[in-house]
Amino acid sequence: MASSAAAVFQANDQDRTKLERLQALVAGDLERVNRLIVDRMESRVSLIPQLAGHIVAGGGKRVRPMLTLIASQLCGYQGDRQIKLAACVEFIHTATLLHDDVVDESDLRRGSATANAVWGNKAPVLVGDFLFSRAFQLMVEDGSLRVLEILANASAVIAEGEVNQLLTAHDISTTEAEHLDVVRAKTAALFAAASQIGAVVAGRPAGEEEALRAYGENLGIAFQLVDDALDFTASDGVLGKTVGDDFREGKVTLPVVLAYAAGDEQERAFWRRTIESDETEAGDLDHAIALLRRHGAVEASLARARDFAEQARAALSSFGDGAAKTALGDLVDFCIARSY
Repeated sequence: MASSAAAVFQANDQDRTKLERLQALVAGDLERVNRLIVDRMESRVSLIPQLAGHIVAGGGKRVRPMLTLIASQLCGYQGDRQIKLAACVEFIHTATLLHDDVVDESDLRRGSATANAVWGNKAPVLVGDFLFSRAFQLMVEDGSLRVLEILANASAVIAEGEVNQLLTAHDISTTEAEHLDVVRAKTAALFAAASQIGAVVAGRPAGEEEALRAYGENLGIAFQLVDDALDFTASDGVLGKTVGDDFREGKVTLPVVLAYAAGDEQERAFWRRTIESDETEAGDLDHAIALLRRHGAVEASLARARDFAEQARAALSSFGDGAAKTALGDLVDFCIARSY
């Protein structure tokens, strides 16, 4: 791998400091969000808090709820509506993780066994539905039709993105534009909504809503494109799942799209066998990585990610300088440079 690409995956002390600074800015609110999440996971049906708690306790940096908390600070909000809405965002995200792991037949997430690996497929699907319901209860409690509109639309778009990804999972003819459509729906929609509602609770004008929506969407796309690249470059311990899982599951990610487009017929035949026909054998992952290196597909994917990251940063230009704006900029840097 070219040294420039390798450098992207070395989250140095400065990158970690940026994340820690961001977390410190919302530490009090984030603790309230975590307590609310635990409270709202309670149910008379014991399996629900047990299974939901398994994935919530499994780690994660709470990036999406932090977006809501910091965006509300950026917009000068002084109340506490952001607490329930940040919890709502995390419930939506957790529900999608439960469903994703079942669809993808994943055994590992953030270095721990997935819920479906522990309880089978049925329970995680149903508990995911429960968490979606809890999210909508929190939206109703907030009482804002605008918030409800934004988060309900995001939930529908995410579901569409999941189905679209399922349809294109083994379609090696998927174009870069088509892949980005999936990413916008599956990942970026919740980033966008989480950021946008920070302006809504503060009663800010439509222009600021749109700026934060654009920030979140572009950040979410950059975040996912880095994930696409990490699947072929990170270590298992860093990635929190087995390296090459996307490849083995027949997922058409951006590095694969770019390598297929640049490859000769022999190379394309390899991608058709491994991705479309789902016929893999020993050594295929190493060969796939070699093809990605040959065509600079990982570096090109990271370049796309950096482009979207800069669009996210540019969307903040209309906001005044301050700790919240700096934190959102730091989050852009971290999402690009992260390796853990």
